[in-house]
Amino acid sequence: MSKVLIIHTGGTIGMTRTAEGYQPDGEYFRNAIFHMDSLKAPGMPEWDFVECDPLLDSSRMAVREWNMMGKMIADRYEDYDGFVILHGTDTMAYSASALSFMLEGLDKPVILTGSQIPLCETRSDGRDNLITSLIIAGEGKVREVCIYFGGLLMRGNRATKYSAFGMRAFESPNYPILATAGISIQYNESAFLKKEKKDFRLQSFEDVEIGVIRVFPGFRFDLFESIITDKLRGVVVETFGSGNIPGDKDVLIPMLQKAKDKGIVFVICSQCPQATVDMSTYEAGSALRKAGVVSGRDMTSEAAVAKLYYLFNVCNDADTIKQRMEEDIRGELTPEENE
Repeated sequence: MSKVLIIHTGGTIGMTRTAEGYQPDGEYFRNAIFHMDSLKAPGMPEWDFVECDPLLDSSRMAVREWNMMGKMIADRYEDYDGFVILHGTDTMAYSASALSFMLEGLDKPVILTGSQIPLCETRSDGRDNLITSLIIAGEGKVREVCIYFGGLLMRGNRATKYSAFGMRAFESPNYPILATAGISIQYNESAFLKKEKKDFRLQSFEDVEIGVIRVFPGFRFDLFESIITDKLRGVVVETFGSGNIPGDKDVLIPMLQKAKDKGIVFVICSQCPQATVDMSTYEAGSALRKAGVVSGRDMTSEAAVAKLYYLFNVCNDADTIKQRMEEDIRGELTPEENE
């Protein structure tokens, strides 16, 4: 029988009602799952449970918390066949993306899940999300970092939060679903990530200064020129469509050249959830390419941010980072030759 570790980091699934609204309640949650008959039913994997102290609101998740989760898995990697991380939905896609890069050579399931309604409530979606995530982790067919939510299993670094109130809170706009849970769990094995030819290891992140800018009609880059300092390392710019960007080139191009000289990496992603950045489509995009801007292709912004953190921790120079940002590392983007 397989054995799975449940890691409770916090989030809605483990909250209870208070006079001030929902708040984390570790004691209630531990008692609830240890007395949940479904988790002890035939066909369920064995499981252990660990909990972060204190429990975390997912909006406060950052590099330190990503490292903590990665270390919790790495320290117990040989003891378990799979891992389920209970996490708040707001930043789940960021954490899943970060872990996909941190856990090098991963050959076991790491499934992030949570709920829109706390487990303490009668209509909680947390029961199915937890039970199905445990089953998927125990079966061990998919061996990568994933998000399971609302009946869908998605590659973690391809998922993005779509709804704050629907039971299907996440979508995978540019990559196929890995599994669908109905009467049975139907796996799409052709979409699984191929195992890396390396041993498992944890690549922790040092914190670096990374920013995200979302452009809009009339956007003025000159207002942001002051952020181009030696401290800034990378910027993800969410542009229109396939990479088109507003702004006065007489201001923008010199600013980008200044950033390039300082080793700052600019990555272009699209505001459209279902899109691929192609900077050759429009004249403005071609000018960006000449200025050293990198195409994020069909990556989510969450994946692009996590990938920048990873590459700044494993690469020595900006040119290498720019090259690798456009290469598929963990299934986070579609290589050009596959299109």
